[in-house]
Amino acid sequence: MLVLVGALLYRVIDWIPSRLHDPHAQPRPIDARGDLAEDEKVTIRIVEQASPAVVQIVNLALYRHVGDGNLRAAPEGTGSGFVWDKQGYVVTNYHVLHPISRTRRVRVILNLDSVHDARIVGVDPDHDLAVLKIDAPEHELVPLPIGTSADLKVGQKAFAIGHPWGLQETLTTGVISGLGREITSLTNRPIQDVIQTDAAINSGNSGGPLLDSAGRLIGVNTAIQSPSGAFAGIGYAVPVDMVNHIVPQLIRNGHVDRPGLGVAIAPDSVVAELVRRGVLPRQGVLVMRLTEGGAAEQAGMRGTQVEERILGDLIVAIDDRPVTSALDLYRALEGKSVGETVEVISIRDGTEKTITLELQALPNG
Repeated sequence: MLVLVGALLYRVIDWIPSRLHDPHAQPRPIDARGDLAEDEKVTIRIVEQASPAVVQIVNLALYRHVGDGNLRAAPEGTGSGFVWDKQGYVVTNYHVLHPISRTRRVRVILNLDSVHDARIVGVDPDHDLAVLKIDAPEHELVPLPIGTSADLKVGQKAFAIGHPWGLQETLTTGVISGLGREITSLTNRPIQDVIQTDAAINSGNSGGPLLDSAGRLIGVNTAIQSPSGAFAGIGYAVPVDMVNHIVPQLIRNGHVDRPGLGVAIAPDSVVAELVRRGVLPRQGVLVMRLTEGGAAEQAGMRGTQVEERILGDLIVAIDDRPVTSALDLYRALEGKSVGETVEVISIRDGTEKTITLELQALPNG
């Protein structure tokens, strides 16, 4: 009985408002914050200067409505990009637009929320870059300052701006974690000298800018390394020196002139099997066919003649750089230009020889 009375009394006291509430409660006075820290000021300045240049890219898939039969567009993926110049050229990743087809449309949303239909000017799948063109008032087009990636240092600050998960104007910060990395494009070609950063890069960040502490473009955010598909501390950006070399070509010609030898090569697995059987002396790149009138043919290289059981040249080095696979061949030619002369070391009929040839432009598309 006493226990019951005590419990009831406790509950009654607990209900008394004066025990819980203060009718005179007021907001607490605000403490003066003082000036912002210098690094905060730098970050804010970067965001304020760069945000007007960063755009959201929306892919639209066209479909015919079953009810009225009219064509309609539905969003099918988003990404980021940035204004390249006052003429309305916009840079992004190729994979943001992929796959490109007649049943897809691309729209660019500027920082001022103005929406513009975009035309594809040119793409470079090998380096995961693309250029779009929009017709927007010049005052809405704010190009980013261009920096250089040649003198970057591990440890310096990095700032990524984009639209991850469709969230507008998202800033993430970090440092440059590594330089000279290599990733693989959608065409299975290596993209070299890639910047590694721990500034968070997520789905939708692709194509957005990576900036230095001066607010200059130093890279295009392109990929992440993650077992789950979400950001795990390692992001990659195509270096700005590469971007600044490729984008003008896309604007001028709609494509990039890629240098090549003028050969078709055998799969690495075929070469490995021939080495295993003792048919070839070592691993390299086996020439299967020569482009008629191409650089390799003019230089006297030999292709494989299957019916006659004659093997073509086995390329083992270019300019003293070892070549043991197709990937090595792509790496050796990266950074070369059409018309540039290279020395190709190959093995033919068991004899090593050096062939000098002038690189030719590879077919586009």
